[in-house]
Amino acid sequence: MKVGSIHKNSKTRYFAVGGYFCFEEDRIKIKSKYKKENLKLKKAKGLDLNDEIKSYNMTEEEKIQIFNKIQDIETFHGCVKVFDKKYMRKEIVDSNIFFNYAVKVLIQDCILPVLNLQEINEPIEFIISIDNRDIRVGELNNLETYLKTEFCIYDDDFKITYYDSKTNYAIQLADLTVNTFYNYYKDIGIVKKLIEELKLKNFRVSLFPRNNSNKKWILT
Repeated sequence: MKVGSIHKNSKTRYFAVGGYFCFEEDRIKIKSKYKKENLKLKKAKGLDLNDEIKSYNMTEEEKIQIFNKIQDIETFHGCVKVFDKKYMRKEIVDSNIFFNYAVKVLIQDCILPVLNLQEINEPIEFIISIDNRDIRVGELNNLETYLKTEFCIYDDDFKITYYDSKTNYAIQLADLTVNTFYNYYKDIGIVKKLIEELKLKNFRVSLFPRNNSNKKWILT
């Protein structure tokens, strides 16, 4: 998922990509737990169970309740890369190309270090699920090709799958995770209580570029 705008005319300071990653054995468990909490929340709010509830329509307490059910699952890791456009010296000309680059940086900085800690000695197949509204028509295959090229020195493989977040609970959980840490950098007051409740060992979050003028906390 992505939050914020990277369009060259955008005045927003931050842009974030991320979500969460896990091993295959926990994939269904994580999705099912989020779905259960999501449906419970919609019932409590009197919403149509088939409608998507966006993270910005949840209270901080509701978000805490969801993360408390998920963050203890063994291989769950929230991962977010936040880009501070204030310290980027060139404007972003092509937002789709930059999105591809942002995903590469996310994998490189927030995911691969965790996998190295797991001492995995065999090729990994990365199955990356993305909201299809984040990609321009006609460029759906570009990200997969780009990642395979960027990480060509590894034996790992990449497969990109696209879903509509309205019907995919894993994408919705990714949206919740990215929005949480995007708001941390944008306005910490929005998520201060939530951040305090998270088990930060299960989250890999960092700022790009790392700049001495940027004094905000980095969760890696």
